[in-house]
Amino acid sequence: MFEALSGRLSGVFDGLAKRGALSEADVMEAMREVRLAMLDADVALPVVKDFVNKVREGAVGHEVLESISPGQAVAKIVNDALIDALGGAGAVPLNLSATPPVPVLMVGLQGSGKTTTSGKLALRLRTRERKKVLLASLDTQRPAAQLQLAQLAEQAGVVSLPIVAGQTPVEIAHRALDTGRREGYDVVILDTAGRLSIDEALMEEVRQIRDATNPAETLLVVDAMTGQDAVNTAKSFNEAVGVTGVVMSRMDGDARGGAALSMKAITGAPIKLTGSGEKLDALEEFHPERVAGRILGLGDIAGLVEKAADTLDHEEGERLANRMMAGKFDLDDYASQIRQINKLGSISGILGMLPGMGKVKEALGDKDLDTSILRKHQAIISSMTKAERRTPAIIKASRKKRIAAGSGTTVQDVNKLLKQFEMMSTMMKRFNKLGVKGLMRQGMSALMPKGMGGGSPGGPGGSPFR
Repeated sequence: MFEALSGRLSGVFDGLAKRGALSEADVMEAMREVRLAMLDADVALPVVKDFVNKVREGAVGHEVLESISPGQAVAKIVNDALIDALGGAGAVPLNLSATPPVPVLMVGLQGSGKTTTSGKLALRLRTRERKKVLLASLDTQRPAAQLQLAQLAEQAGVVSLPIVAGQTPVEIAHRALDTGRREGYDVVILDTAGRLSIDEALMEEVRQIRDATNPAETLLVVDAMTGQDAVNTAKSFNEAVGVTGVVMSRMDGDARGGAALSMKAITGAPIKLTGSGEKLDALEEFHPERVAGRILGLGDIAGLVEKAADTLDHEEGERLANRMMAGKFDLDDYASQIRQINKLGSISGILGMLPGMGKVKEALGDKDLDTSILRKHQAIISSMTKAERRTPAIIKASRKKRIAAGSGTTVQDVNKLLKQFEMMSTMMKRFNKLGVKGLMRQGMSALMPKGMGGGSPGGPGGSPFR
């Protein structure tokens, strides 16, 4: 979402870094580029003006112009201004400190992902906060909306309020809170109806539900791909019913990311959560400093570590590491490693969270970040017998033909995988033999097979990660 803005800002800082000492004119020229980049990214004009003024005031200071690395000093000022624009450092947590059952009201326009986000939030509260959650659909307008929420509740492992035909949204809300009190629920999530556009009837319905339930949180779900329309929607809802936080759905889209940068300044409501996928676990806290870091190409190591901690199987990881250290790594272990990588998402997404990888992604292009080579390897390994996976050396011509036919690949693909696996095994055996001290003395070149060429990604002598 922020790739275009990130590329433009990186270009500005690269230009400043080459100049050595900076004059005031250099800063003004750089700020002009920053302003154009932000407007192109669909950031609201008042936010752009305020942002550029803040950066200009800091950048034209005596310390910056005469510092040893003025380009880096300006980048630091831009980073701080980005964090401010996004809502200030640190995630804003959900307020769940009221007396149980805590009502959480979900509002927004139709098609913004409100019902799906309600399911995601229920799963998050159940697994991370250890809360007993009740989901209730107040949407009597959209056909099958209540059934959709019931299915999402089942997937999230929480209870949904039984559907009673003919009840009004306010009556359903009262019944949900009564059920919550009687059956000892910690949180009751109320999914309200949406409209195709903002109208007074929608706002009046939401106001009535708000007055009847007195929610601890009123979360507005907006579609990040609608750009400034999302900001205008948030402003209207905030003025009409009062919003305590914003959830931005579809943050994994390729639309321009100006809505996120404009939201706090225009509406006054902080972005609390973001949705980045269709799966129920694809809901994350919004950390302004991490998003600013990714925009400026500084990466998001903390986010990557959190993601790995949540998704990877640590026992399996330890088992694989021990087998690698012992030099007993086989094709079953390699397949397990591929499954672990796939859990983290696309390689492109992982690279985006690493510092300085924006330019690497640009240089490689999308085709080299494709995980199809890993899927192909998985298919080939799945077509082998247990004996073949344990001892790849027994795989000769006839076996290769059978494996290729079974996996829908060619014999050449099977050969590439076996050659690559042989090189990995050789490197692991050498590492085991050298130990950490030996590796520090001789360097990484000691692990490489003798006479090994550079290779190409996924080809003989290459790696899908190179």
